[in-house]
Amino acid sequence: MSNITFQKGKVSFTDKYGHKLTTYEAMGKIIVRIKNVFIDFQLFLLHLVSDIVPSHIIRKCIFTLMGVKIGKHTTIHMRCRVFDPKNITIGNDTIIGDGAFLDGRDKLSIGDHVDIASEVMIYNSEHDINDQQFKAGISPVTIEDYVFVGPRAIILPGVKIGKGAIVAAGCVVTKNVPEYAIYAGIPGKVIGERKNKNPGYILGRARLFQ
Repeated sequence: MSNITFQKGKVSFTDKYGHKLTTYEAMGKIIVRIKNVFIDFQLFLLHLVSDIVPSHIIRKCIFTLMGVKIGKHTTIHMRCRVFDPKNITIGNDTIIGDGAFLDGRDKLSIGDHVDIASEVMIYNSEHDINDQQFKAGISPVTIEDYVFVGPRAIILPGVKIGKGAIVAAGCVVTKNVPEYAIYAGIPGKVIGERKNKNPGYILGRARLFQ
């Protein structure tokens, strides 16, 4: 409790940098800290279910109860991690692969018939490396219909991936991806174009116990 000091019968508060806080400011920070502890515990329970329950139906129910908005016939595979579930929307007939990370600190919208492969990481918050206090900013991420994101790709804040685009395995997406573009590299760039401009496929049933 080094942020709270008692002197001559008075209580004073400071932040982690030693700057003095009013009682009102200090109470606000305490309330935020309590809320964050509660959220962390909720996420612990959610991730526990994600790690050990080999049932797509049960996992989907738990993710929905925690606030993720999930469409029909969508599958979330085991070991998926999320942050702030209430800001995450996933469309119909979409697959979220094993070990994926979905960041909900700002709005994350994933469309219909989207295939997110294993260990893909999607972020919508990042630190400002030039800020004196290394503060984090947030920006929404949108992934439109019929997108495929390959294994271990990383999608950074503020990005929109257009309909039908292909993001190659291991790609780092730092800018918007045009519709039907094939995107690869670190940082990502357009290397080709998808020929089928009118996809109508259904991803279908998920594999059991995964």
